[in-house]
Amino acid sequence: MREKASSGKPKMNQKTKHALIAYLFLLPAIVILIVFTYYPIIYGVVLGFYDYNMIKTLDNGNLAPPVFVGIKNFLKIFKDPYFYQALKNSFLYLIVVPFIQLLSILMAMAMNSNIRGKTFFRTAYYIPVITSIVVVGIVWQWIFATDGAMNFILNKFLHIIPFVHAGSISMHWLTDKNIALFSVMFVTLWQGLGYYMVLYLAGLQSINQEFEEAARIDGASRFQVFISITLPLLKPSIALCSIISCISALKVFGEIYVMTQGGPEHGTLTMVYYIFGKAFNEFNMGYASALALVLAVFVGAISYINIRFFREGGLKYY
Repeated sequence: MREKASSGKPKMNQKTKHALIAYLFLLPAIVILIVFTYYPIIYGVVLGFYDYNMIKTLDNGNLAPPVFVGIKNFLKIFKDPYFYQALKNSFLYLIVVPFIQLLSILMAMAMNSNIRGKTFFRTAYYIPVITSIVVVGIVWQWIFATDGAMNFILNKFLHIIPFVHAGSISMHWLTDKNIALFSVMFVTLWQGLGYYMVLYLAGLQSINQEFEEAARIDGASRFQVFISITLPLLKPSIALCSIISCISALKVFGEIYVMTQGGPEHGTLTMVYYIFGKAFNEFNMGYASALALVLAVFVGAISYINIRFFREGGLKYY
């Protein structure tokens, strides 16, 4: 029979008591997640099926309530030329992913070796990650200006611009629709390298050095060790970083907002910036929510492809 307290009530099981205490500590975080994450997501999905303009008023002066329109917002999306432009630019932004992964791995390997001053370099490489995107955007706007530092260096010291563009002394990094998006991509690459370097550094330090030492004893070169030992053992880190960087590329916003505002001629218009414009410039919350839902589907699809690729042996052990 269950032991009872003097009051006649059964004693609380010790395991149950510990679980209850744990959930009480988690309760504030759970409430915050529900209020600021899960509820907005659910409400945003529902709002995608409504026509809702935040500043639209009725004849009596009251704000107009949301009106259910079914899938009309989604049908409108696929007839919207700016949607296709924004989607194309967002997917084009994925070009930055392989470059940022490769360079981050090489930087992590350098920081994992016995070079002098590696603590300083680790800090220096990570500073852009913790720097506000507003500050980063303003600085790179100055660098990419027609009379900025980039054109000055390429023209005066390297003489590259006259070679590429005969008779020109400067390039319009942020005002030429053909190269503006790639200029912003470079800023994303520069700022994100330190973050992924730290993740890869943690992965490298978890690898048992005996594998690499055994390969070197067998006569393998450094490149062979990297391809046959290091890279396959980094597979979990590569999978994580690839998924994170793909999602970040598809939802890029800060760099666009600060540096180009989607211009010139919609050359840097991305999905998140287009959603932002529909929501907070035109106050068309229903259409913006529908756009966000479509973007979420594409993000989920890209993430699924990444997971399947690495799960099915995209990087095999040799």
